[in-house]
Amino acid sequence: MTNVAKNLASEEKAPIAFTRKDMKTDNDVRWCPGCGDYAILATIQKTMPLLGVAKEDLVFISGIGCSSRFPYYMKTYGMHSIHGRAPTFATGLKVSRPDLSVWMITGDGDGFSIGGNHMMHLLRRNVDINVLLFNNEIYGLTKGQYSPTSEVGKVAKSTPYGSIDHPVNPVSIALGAEASFVARVADTDAKLMGAIFQRAHAHKGTAFIEILQNCIVFNDGAFASVSDKKTRGSNQVHLEHGKPLIYDDGKKGIALDSKTMKPVIVDLEANPDAETTLLIHDEQDSSGMLAQVYAWMRHPQMPIPVGVFRAIERPNYDTETNAQRDAVIEKEGKGTLEELLNAGDVWDVD
Repeated sequence: MTNVAKNLASEEKAPIAFTRKDMKTDNDVRWCPGCGDYAILATIQKTMPLLGVAKEDLVFISGIGCSSRFPYYMKTYGMHSIHGRAPTFATGLKVSRPDLSVWMITGDGDGFSIGGNHMMHLLRRNVDINVLLFNNEIYGLTKGQYSPTSEVGKVAKSTPYGSIDHPVNPVSIALGAEASFVARVADTDAKLMGAIFQRAHAHKGTAFIEILQNCIVFNDGAFASVSDKKTRGSNQVHLEHGKPLIYDDGKKGIALDSKTMKPVIVDLEANPDAETTLLIHDEQDSSGMLAQVYAWMRHPQMPIPVGVFRAIERPNYDTETNAQRDAVIEKEGKGTLEELLNAGDVWDVD
């Protein structure tokens, strides 16, 4: 890190008040009319002024895809990077400038196809970055090919007879990589989305948020049953720390079958006393066992969980890296580039 960067990182800056309007750029938003990305953009623009962070300390980094146009529409610093490589750019920035609030925008193809390996290592390292995965279960920018999250049998331009691939489960992968903060929300639920964004920012470590996002042109209605305002109450269960899993206006709940260890739906109208058997959500469970159970709950067999699956504290990569560097400098001195180039075995070439 240069002296200039170190000085910038150490300065305490008083956040400047701004509004959603100040987050908007002059660029035309080039998403299809009705795309779920608009709702996510609006919620992010509303949320940023609530974080207590100056505009110049906000950064949005994206890969490739419809979602990755996002930095053009945020009046902050940002980078539209390389397909699948947004985690590497975001990691480098956060390590060199730990004072910045870094937001990474990616899609199901960008994040879990070409970028799957980079995503996994970002999550396990626990870099203090907020990852927003726009999951529409299709490749939208390249006009409708099936993606890593598309269901088996998906008929698309690249699979005219139906996909035979088993889809990835973004939340399950994030939990398996031991991400310290994992959440899910639908693009139609702006209130919950905004609350999760604020929690993600406050979390120290990688915050992974899967956003169920509708592609109105190539995969319209993929999440309609769980995102539509009229039906989501009966098809979603909101995970809240310390509270039982109850949904459908209190009519139903989720318990764990003691023999199969699988989640089961409990009819609370027919058996009110059964509420004592319901699962109590613990987002701070370091094992992540029940969080994985929730991750595999799928509609229509089960309600789909939304909210925060996991929120635990563990060391984050950027802090540890900078602490290690400072310790070495204190012990051995800062050194110079010339000393580095001439260190170890060297030889002359005639």
